[in-house]
Amino acid sequence: MIWWLYNLLFPLVFVFLLPKYLLRMAKRGGYAKDFPERFGSYPQDVKEKLSAPGPVVWVQAVSVGEIGIARSFIDALSPLVPEARFVLSTNTSTGYALAQKAASGKLVPIYFPLDFPPIVKRAFRAIRPDLLVLVENEMWPNAMRRCVAENVPMMLVNARISEHSFRGYKKIRFLTRDLLPKLSRVCAQSDGDRERLLALGARSEAAETTGSAKYDIPPTSPDAAAAAKAYLAEIFPPGASVLCGGSTWPGEEAVLLDWFAAARGKFPDLRLVLVPRHAERREEVVAEIGRRGFRYAQKSRPEKAAPEGGCEVALVDTTGELRGFYAASDVVFVGKSLCEKGGQNPIEPAADGKAVVTGPHLENFPAIREDFLAAGAIAIAKDAEELGRTLDRLLSDAESREGMGRRARELVRAKAGATHKMALRAGELLASRRA
Repeated sequence: MIWWLYNLLFPLVFVFLLPKYLLRMAKRGGYAKDFPERFGSYPQDVKEKLSAPGPVVWVQAVSVGEIGIARSFIDALSPLVPEARFVLSTNTSTGYALAQKAASGKLVPIYFPLDFPPIVKRAFRAIRPDLLVLVENEMWPNAMRRCVAENVPMMLVNARISEHSFRGYKKIRFLTRDLLPKLSRVCAQSDGDRERLLALGARSEAAETTGSAKYDIPPTSPDAAAAAKAYLAEIFPPGASVLCGGSTWPGEEAVLLDWFAAARGKFPDLRLVLVPRHAERREEVVAEIGRRGFRYAQKSRPEKAAPEGGCEVALVDTTGELRGFYAASDVVFVGKSLCEKGGQNPIEPAADGKAVVTGPHLENFPAIREDFLAAGAIAIAKDAEELGRTLDRLLSDAESREGMGRRARELVRAKAGATHKMALRAGELLASRRA
């Protein structure tokens, strides 16, 4: 009855949400491209790649943050199973853009199909996976049930269930107790995540703590860092210090701009870089900058010349360049943490040895938050006022700023290794399937 009800409600909910999808297509551009893939319908070139010989590992990563983990996982598994081919699926247009950058003869990026039985069946018929890998905390009932029907092993990698999410999942434990036992392997970020997943129905013999794969990231590529520094050198005066607000959400740009306006007298050489989480918010952010009268450059409009006297603010409204600008900055504020809940990944700037500041909301990264606090590798401001004081302190004290960045980089290096452990588990599942 549970699955009959789920499958009855699913198309009704989809029709209800369809206007939202259509609005995104109009706003984001590119969102409509390859939309038929969401219904398990693939173009001929994709079908040809999917039909090539070798075991198929299907990795599902819902959006941008999970795509990075998925790519690292694929890179770790490839040498262990050299004959394997990979399908990397995602649900968002920004995630799809990043997945396409990893495309190769052995890796096919697609949109994840809608979780409705005939659509899922069509996708499975095209992909024919030998292993389904879900990243972080995804559970797709019909895709998982299809795996069981076709005897395809499944694993959940970098699994996490925050306390907040756990309270919500407990209300649908009648679903999780059916789905989680179907997983052949659960690789949890922390012992707390593992315990919460066990409470929701995961099998103890299948679940282990492997650590967070988010720590398994290299420093920013020299090319990306050089490109960001070259861009800033064109628009900022020589010797400028840089504060980067990365993955910002509505309200956070205004807080940073207001602080920047007040701090200009104290830090005349300081410049501000804003990298919104969603590039389509560019006009909204441009308006915030304009209201305060700052001279600015907009990355998506290279034809627009830098104003006389150089810029005070840079708006990076492009996709996939955030890490380069983290590397080119002196202090980094990581967004979705002050005016929104959940937080974004603080490990990316930490890997480059940057002093990292966030707001109080890091609900999506509880174990990482504790790691960083214990190492003295992050500054967490409870509100806009404390954020301003923290930025003042770090920009005034090079020794404190550099010490925090050094501790952050050392922490990332010490915590690395989870991705390799997860790849080993995936290799074992593939070997047992072929045995």
